[in-house]
Amino acid sequence: MTLLACALLLAALMIYVFYPERNVAAQRQKTRLEYLRERKDALYDNLRDLNFEYRSGKFVEEDYAAQQALLENEAAEVIAEMELLEAQAR
Repeated sequence: MTLLACALLLAALMIYVFYPERNVAAQRQKTRLEYLRERKDALYDNLRDLNFEYRSGKFVEEDYAAQQALLENEAAEVIAEMELLEAQAR
């Protein structure tokens, strides 16, 4: 009896989790600017984490400098594209 109840609960859970959403087209699409804002926030978080890990001794100076340069360059590109899109929108 318990095994049958567990199987039914598992089946109901699987249907609930994996049943496809009916109204997929109604979901809101992100604009390029919204995507870039999210990407900028993620890059800033990564830079903060990198700085923390470097100060805690997990990175050597060369690796830290290389990673920091990559993240800062990508952040600069994202910000430049955001400014371009915002200027075009005006």
